[in-house]
Amino acid sequence: MSSRTLLTPLCALLILAGGTNLAPGYDRPAAPVPTALDNAATVAGDSTAYAPLGWDAVVQSAQLRELITLALQNNRDLRSAALAIERAQAQYGVSRADRLPGVGGTAQANRTRTAADLTTAGRSQTSEQYSVQLGITSYELDFFGRVRNLNEAALQEVLRTTDSQRSVQLSLVAEVTSAWLNLAADQARLELARETLRSREASYGLTERMHRLGGTSGLVLAQNQTTVDSARADVAAFTSQVARDRNALQLLVGAPVPAALLPVVQPVPPVPAAAQVPDGRRSERVTQAAAPVPMLRESALQLLAVPAQIPSSVLLSRPDVMAAERSLQATYANIGAARAAFFPSISLTASVGTASNELSGLFGSGNLLWSFVPQIRLPIFDGGRNQANLDVAQANQRIALTQYEKVIQTAFREAADALAERATLTDRISAQTSLLAATERVYALSEARF
Repeated sequence: MSSRTLLTPLCALLILAGGTNLAPGYDRPAAPVPTALDNAATVAGDSTAYAPLGWDAVVQSAQLRELITLALQNNRDLRSAALAIERAQAQYGVSRADRLPGVGGTAQANRTRTAADLTTAGRSQTSEQYSVQLGITSYELDFFGRVRNLNEAALQEVLRTTDSQRSVQLSLVAEVTSAWLNLAADQARLELARETLRSREASYGLTERMHRLGGTSGLVLAQNQTTVDSARADVAAFTSQVARDRNALQLLVGAPVPAALLPVVQPVPPVPAAAQVPDGRRSERVTQAAAPVPMLRESALQLLAVPAQIPSSVLLSRPDVMAAERSLQATYANIGAARAAFFPSISLTASVGTASNELSGLFGSGNLLWSFVPQIRLPIFDGGRNQANLDVAQANQRIALTQYEKVIQTAFREAADALAERATLTDRISAQTSLLAATERVYALSEARF
């Protein structure tokens, strides 16, 4: 048989391989949430034009922007997510290689001496044999899509890890921002607690002097002592909290945080007596003290004005939702691979080469040798193993569907909570600003009266 006669059926089998796919068709499940996100703060605009902003378009503080960049370079969770992508890509490469035949070459030399008692001539003989072969070993013809579906599942794993890495990155930006702001707030509380302690110590000193002169009772003096001790406890507590905030921030960044990137809190100036400050200057000072520190770009504040209703379909572009959908798609491919196990599997082993008793005649005419060994395996009785594997794959698909729906519901709740917070944010800032101004006036008047 000529080599052309051998290659013809081989090529036909390779063309026919992979014609059937037993995986169920994938259709994106309907989201188990309302069709739109209601925004209590009605803003005119086109809901279809809504698009999320990058973190660098929102953060105003140069220190915080640089700190987030440092965290994106050094955070260990984000680095692990990036390495998981590399691992998934390598595993996908292994799976993809199964779709192609593995071709290997062998060269062999054999020299044998036969004892004299074992030969018909009665004397020892020495024989030599040389061979060179090129072959395909156990290549599965993927008629029912088993290998192809396993390859699809590996691809979805690559895409899932990529989306998960994006989700980790967004979460890291949010966590670093929150930790930095918490540190700034606790530093401000610590400075305020220190100022309160100084004020109460001064008040206690005046009360003690009045007590020595007989102008007040010992009860009032003891009550003032309790306020001093309470202020000292607050200073100690906030000092410890600031240290914990710095440790948490350093863990998120993944490297020592430069002092220049830490939030800077201005010392709380003592409030003078109302009698010593004209009304105009006092109101100006209150306005300056109450002015919030800008944390957002002015352009970002305008871009963050979302319309009254946002279609819930925008949540499908969140990285965590996309990662959950990738996992769901992979389970469909696994079902196809499990179904293919019920059908015959055909593997092919073939080789072609040359052999000779002499090295010089290895490539001579007439020394061609070849082997063609197709093999078919038909499952007849396996004790229910294939059916159990299919049941497992289908159960995994239902679990992944439930998890996907849960992720969408969680995303809807987080987005709805954010919109609810944003709807009252302006009113709360205005109320807190007015409260600060009123409290400062009360303090100034009380100090002057004292």
